[in-house]
Amino acid sequence: NTTIFEAAKASGILLEHSCLTARCRSCVVKIKEGSTKDKTDDLVLTAQEKSANFTLSCNAYPTSDLSLDVEDLSGLAWYEKKIVPAKIQTIEYLTDDVIRVLLRMPPTANFKYNSGQYVNISKGDLKRSYSVANAFQENSSLEFYIKKYEQGLMSHYWFTQAKENDLLRVEGPLGSFFLRESPKKNIVLLATGTGIAPVKAILEQVKANELLYADKTFWLFFGARTQQDIFWEPTSIPLKKLHFTKVLSRETTIFTGFKGYVQNAVLEASIDLSDAQVYACGSNDMILAAKELFIKHQLSENNFFSDAFVATN
Repeated sequence: NTTIFEAAKASGILLEHSCLTARCRSCVVKIKEGSTKDKTDDLVLTAQEKSANFTLSCNAYPTSDLSLDVEDLSGLAWYEKKIVPAKIQTIEYLTDDVIRVLLRMPPTANFKYNSGQYVNISKGDLKRSYSVANAFQENSSLEFYIKKYEQGLMSHYWFTQAKENDLLRVEGPLGSFFLRESPKKNIVLLATGTGIAPVKAILEQVKANELLYADKTFWLFFGARTQQDIFWEPTSIPLKKLHFTKVLSRETTIFTGFKGYVQNAVLEASIDLSDAQVYACGSNDMILAAKELFIKHQLSENNFFSDAFVATN
């Protein structure tokens, strides 16, 4: 009556995870030996993945002893989840439907996180998940990119009611989407929409420790519909070995970049995926398509990391 994820955690083994509610793909694991049963209906994995013995560790109960093909993350730096108060410092419109929000916390909060992780933000009874868009610095504000969703309850607050000094609650840090140590030379970063937030945080971390990554080349692909939807570019992060490509699916004018989907833009760049790590954040459809495509082009399955943005209501 304990999920694989919780049982592992209780034994000091930390597995990949994000939402822990069987709604994203972050906690997928491969069962080498043994059997499981699902806690709730699994609507995330494909029939092909299930037949290949993949399951969600947050949703699977063991019905026998198990042998799993997984990475133990417990040796990495982790920070205990906490709930702290925060106030809105600024709200800035970046596009018609994306805002940049800064939250400040009390100096005593001592809130730490790994670049790429996310938090839950609560206003009254409403709670939603947002990736932190800036790398950790002592006593710094938390930055977020927030998209407007029609009929979204939290969207209604952010885009019609939110104002400076509003009091909110921040719960985190959460998730396991952050840069891993690896001998791989190519670091490929894919983002669609506000999925650029954790990618930006990761790049800021790299810039602050650039000598540690001197042997690596970074490839950033930011996907959107039109030029107006590209609300951020890495001009503030002047990494020497960073290649940036805008990928637009509906742009009709001439632009410098790639027209189509981000995963196809990666292949167009002729990156050696056998010597790469891939970090993808954004729509679940993009993540599924990218993983399948890259594995066909020599990416090792264990070098694909993702954080899917899924709607709450």
